[in-house]
Amino acid sequence: MDLSEFADRLDAKLRTDDYADLDASANGLQVGPDGGTVERVAFAVDGVGETIDRAVEADADVLVVHHGLSWGGFERVTGRTYERLAPLIEGDCALYVSHLPLDGHQELGNAAGVADALGLEDRAPFGEYGPEYVGQRGTASEPYDPDSLAARLASALDTGGRPVPVLDFGPDAIEDVAIVTGSGTDWLDEAVAVGADALVTGEGKAKVYHEAKEAGMNVALAGHYATETFGVRALQEVVEDWGLETTYFDVPTGL
Repeated sequence: MDLSEFADRLDAKLRTDDYADLDASANGLQVGPDGGTVERVAFAVDGVGETIDRAVEADADVLVVHHGLSWGGFERVTGRTYERLAPLIEGDCALYVSHLPLDGHQELGNAAGVADALGLEDRAPFGEYGPEYVGQRGTASEPYDPDSLAARLASALDTGGRPVPVLDFGPDAIEDVAIVTGSGTDWLDEAVAVGADALVTGEGKAKVYHEAKEAGMNVALAGHYATETFGVRALQEVVEDWGLETTYFDVPTGL
């Protein structure tokens, strides 16, 4: 498959262009030649030194990640930026990135994957970001309590054995669950407004403790990395269906 066709097909599936004016990440093909073909595709959450080196060592033609290298463009290609870009160029390995489009995709996205893990039904987009969404909301078939919600997340997500902390300031019976993966506590007020019993996200900010307490909301902090492995794994299945060889690099951060 041509690299341009590979990128175009992912862009269309993820609606990359719809997030162009919303996301600081340069989504789509971030590094790659005008020409080129794709036979082997590597996947990882983060485009960093370790995953780039492993992709090059695996002779991958493209590395697909959630967190890429360009956040608002490069002023200088020096230091860490150079050290990450150089192996890609020298190893003839392209880099494809999907940040917010992969968070918000209602079938392939990170929030959708967490919703799958929690067995949520009657799902709808959640987490307004301009005209788009970066999360998902659904109803548990059987109510969770804060402890069982934490246990379910810890068993279903790649937390590295770390327990999932829950700020249990909301209802004991948790049915309506809102999800924004990664750093999603900025959507606490929206979760309150839509009547959710809990907000599930990755990491918290210091202020969320008192905000959740004052709002009477449960907040589960399941880990930034742990909540954002689902999207790239879903894309891996899509690409395998295209007949391409794939591999996935799991490089958890514990955060």
